[in-house]
Amino acid sequence: MKKPSVLRTAVLVDTGPLVAMLHTHDGYHDRVVAQLTTMKPPFITCEAVLAEASYLLGHLPNGRNALLEMVGEGILTISMDISSHAGPLLAMVKRYASVPMSLADACMVRLSELNPHSELWTLDSDFSVYRKNGRHVIPLTTT
Repeated sequence: MKKPSVLRTAVLVDTGPLVAMLHTHDGYHDRVVAQLTTMKPPFITCEAVLAEASYLLGHLPNGRNALLEMVGEGILTISMDISSHAGPLLAMVKRYASVPMSLADACMVRLSELNPHSELWTLDSDFSVYRKNGRHVIPLTTT
């Protein structure tokens, strides 16, 4: 008997899709924009992802502005204070030191723990290695 699927209540968004949606010459741009039509904001992310995306969009005219406008318009929400989760984040970074795990990746894994019925939208294959709550596969939306 097929196991019933879990209704996903939130989409967590990683750096890759954010950069691709705003950078028209990104190799994933068209696929990310097409996928956006099947998703409903707000998308949950973290400050570390915004910092990475802002850095990667820095050479584009208005790239950083567009990212911050998405936050201001409520398309992106920040739902985790890093200082409140420093212990679990440090444990993850240490556990995945051989990958290595970035702060942004650790925050996204932590967000997946805090939002148990979420899916993580990423272009990063490392998330197939990472586990939430120590051993559970993170449901992914990939483009």
